[in-house]
Amino acid sequence: MPNTSADGNSARQDRAARSAKAIRAAAKSSKSTAVRNAPGGGKLPGGRRVPWPTVGAAVVIVVLIGALAAYLVPKYEDKADVEKFTPTAAKKDPSSQIPGVITKEYQAGLHVGPTQRVAYDMSPPMGGPHDASWATCTGVVYAKAIRTENAVHSLEHGAIWIAYNPDRIDGAALDTLKQKVQGKPAMLLSPYPGLDTPISVQAWGHQLKLTSADDKRINEFISALRLNQYTYPEVGADCANPTFDTANPPPFDPTPPGPDAVPMDGKGLRPDLSEMSGDGIPGLPGGGMPGLPGGIPGLPGVPGAPDAPGGPQGGGQ
Repeated sequence: MPNTSADGNSARQDRAARSAKAIRAAAKSSKSTAVRNAPGGGKLPGGRRVPWPTVGAAVVIVVLIGALAAYLVPKYEDKADVEKFTPTAAKKDPSSQIPGVITKEYQAGLHVGPTQRVAYDMSPPMGGPHDASWATCTGVVYAKAIRTENAVHSLEHGAIWIAYNPDRIDGAALDTLKQKVQGKPAMLLSPYPGLDTPISVQAWGHQLKLTSADDKRINEFISALRLNQYTYPEVGADCANPTFDTANPPPFDPTPPGPDAVPMDGKGLRPDLSEMSGDGIPGLPGGGMPGLPGGIPGLPGVPGAPDAPGGPQGGGQ
């Protein structure tokens, strides 16, 4: 008789083996699916793969937009500031909108000689009697402190004078100031020893003192007052001066003016009428010397001429 018991055992063993194989295959398949669907497994729920090229492109676009905004927004703000502080016939002195600016009125055209001192009412001065020769203000960065009487004449020509305390401004801060001046028309920069603040910016009859070279008010001041025909006396005058040595300028004198210094009202001086166009001088009619424009570009005036008998006296403001 056939051995049915042995055959049955063999069949059961074959079925068991196939079942075990099927279980192992199912377990392997389940594990593989779990790995694929797990976070970082390279696929999204439902078996879709993460579109990494698209994700990378999106990240690059976001970075570019951020960089572009970082570049353009300050440019837009700078342009808006320039427009806000640009003088017009309806808004003759936009510096009135700048916090910290102080203003005074000064008689124009009062000249002193190259060895005379002026008893200025401000330090640095921002107007008043001054040397007949102006400091070159064609975007000059002076390495040395310059004579204040020469710098004040530059203000009368519509220039902006940035003075700084050399003990408190150097390195990157000084570089920032230089960038505002170097090669720019109607600008000059010089150290001013003993200055009571790190930085002081002057235009004729205007001053702003600051602690930081990054203060946006410096640019606002420049926009409002540089060559502003409504705020300075000698409209049309030149900033170039071939007689002024920019490499070795007349030196700054840190000592207090003596009793012989010229007072702020210019007593004893005759105003140079060629510098009196009147455009920037309250109460003074325009025209200056008959037949001449207001200010003669390129020529220093006559220093320290005394009044003729019964002649006009400089009126201080």
